[in-house]
Amino acid sequence: MEAKRPSLFEFAYFPGMEDRLDELAELAEPEEWEYKNTESDRSKPILFSYIQHTYIRLGEENKDARKIVVSDDKQWATFNTGLVTPNQEPIYGLFDKNQNPDRQPWHFKFWCRKGQYELNVFPQLPEMAHYFDDPSSLVFDTRRELRINVEHIIEHNKERFPDPYKSMANFPLQNILKGAIDSAKERVKRNYKTAIPQYYRGERLEDGGRLQLLLPLCLDDANKADLALAVEISENFYRVSTCLTLDMAYNNARLLARPDRDWLQP
Repeated sequence: MEAKRPSLFEFAYFPGMEDRLDELAELAEPEEWEYKNTESDRSKPILFSYIQHTYIRLGEENKDARKIVVSDDKQWATFNTGLVTPNQEPIYGLFDKNQNPDRQPWHFKFWCRKGQYELNVFPQLPEMAHYFDDPSSLVFDTRRELRINVEHIIEHNKERFPDPYKSMANFPLQNILKGAIDSAKERVKRNYKTAIPQYYRGERLEDGGRLQLLLPLCLDDANKADLALAVEISENFYRVSTCLTLDMAYNNARLLARPDRDWLQP
């Protein structure tokens, strides 16, 4: 049987997912979970993406069963959402055994603070998702060469550019993009915090996940990013792989931490 990535909605049945997201957002420290640049038919799309991809990562790490924990009586399960309350208390998802054999094995009960009584059925609470081992990979090293294929970026991602750039001929757009990349390189030289780490998971299962760094692309206004440049981390240099819309970039970056930078906001 072909291996599949862990799926939150194959793991558990969530009655009224929109309401469950509202409850999680209310319990967690205040944060903006709505897109500002992309229309969505779902409320809190950033939170929806976050909780799904957090579960995928937990499932990938769950070889030693420390990330998705089942109670000794096999009637309860829980995982660490990676979010905290305003008082910095970790938040967990709590699930009871699904009594309907035709549905998923677990049924969502509610979101729990770490200190709540209901979590006492677990001798040990699960750890949060882990994405990197080398903290230096989170920082852009300005001494490394940045290799860019501008033509490839435009050819494969032109629909991600805002108006009027997406309707522009490729050659003048290449010149604008090169100027924006040069500005981004100078900006990160002055302030290494300009580069925001993101966790990118390829479409194919065998691709796994990897860290990338995001740089702002300001096409028109030096103080306003229009796109994010995704930079692959290599042994001796950086390679620009693609550009992302700001909402795509925020979704990926939010898995690691809430970006507190001045250019990437939801």
